[in-house]
Amino acid sequence: MKTDCTIELSRIIKEFSLEVLNLPEGEILVSSTETNRPGLHLAGYYEYFDSKRIQILGMNEIGFLKSFSDEKRQKCVGDFFERKPVAVIIARNLADDNVYCDMAKKYNVPLLVTRESTSDFEAALIAFLNLQLAPRITRHGVLVEVYGEGILLLGESGVGKSETAIELVKRGHRLIADDAVEIRRVSSKSLVGTAPDNIRHFIELRGIGIINASRIFGVGAVKLTEKIDLVINMEPWDVNKAYDRMGLETQKTEILGLNIPSLTIPVKPGRNLAVIIEVAAMNSRQKKLGYNAAEDLLNRLGMTDDFNTSTEEITVNPF
Repeated sequence: MKTDCTIELSRIIKEFSLEVLNLPEGEILVSSTETNRPGLHLAGYYEYFDSKRIQILGMNEIGFLKSFSDEKRQKCVGDFFERKPVAVIIARNLADDNVYCDMAKKYNVPLLVTRESTSDFEAALIAFLNLQLAPRITRHGVLVEVYGEGILLLGESGVGKSETAIELVKRGHRLIADDAVEIRRVSSKSLVGTAPDNIRHFIELRGIGIINASRIFGVGAVKLTEKIDLVINMEPWDVNKAYDRMGLETQKTEILGLNIPSLTIPVKPGRNLAVIIEVAAMNSRQKKLGYNAAEDLLNRLGMTDDFNTSTEEITVNPF
């Protein structure tokens, strides 16, 4: 998958402790989350060759090349490096033939080596690239982990998001991000949120100022990343608005093309928002396990048919 994001090859080298056999000068950027095992290409079929993918040579590719004469092997490797892939990584430390290094230097292509097995390394590399190159947006809000559920709190400034996050942290839950939440779509089904590096674990409390949650409450009160399981929209209580009292409506919030379960919680003095969010997190987990308290109650009262129209899905976009 191609994305609008890029990552420096030097970060990949550091992350996987790769041995460098050849590395051209200047910054080299990787933009594709996909990798390639170039068996067909080494056999001469280059119609769909993508030079933006990291190329991985494993035991099959190296063994295939070793079956050739020295002259033919040099030509095959030369044709491969001539197409200037963004990087070539040899697995299982199999770079014992000088032809790879010679051609990498000739065509100015990064050549790296790992001791890991091909399949293990490729799986780890793809997972790393999917996370680092995932489509992303930054939204104003707070992200907390409550009973293992990632809860994204949204709402206007001053509605009480940060104060609620502090109360949740005091009750044993964990803070991921305050004020700015960087959201990444890491798969076709899940979003992961984190905080920008420069404001990580800092919280702004009106009347007090900036505090560092990890310093005040300890490292156990914070977390680097968390999957977003539920969106809670906090808004000032509107007496003219009818809020859901049964929980039968399936409300969704669209983020990066994914519909995430969401709730709207009205805020007014006297409401214990931290407790309400704790209950929302536990109720969300129960729904994932197949239990809906509102439907159970209506079934017991024999009123299911009267409320069928309340179960339609509502999608909102608060951004």
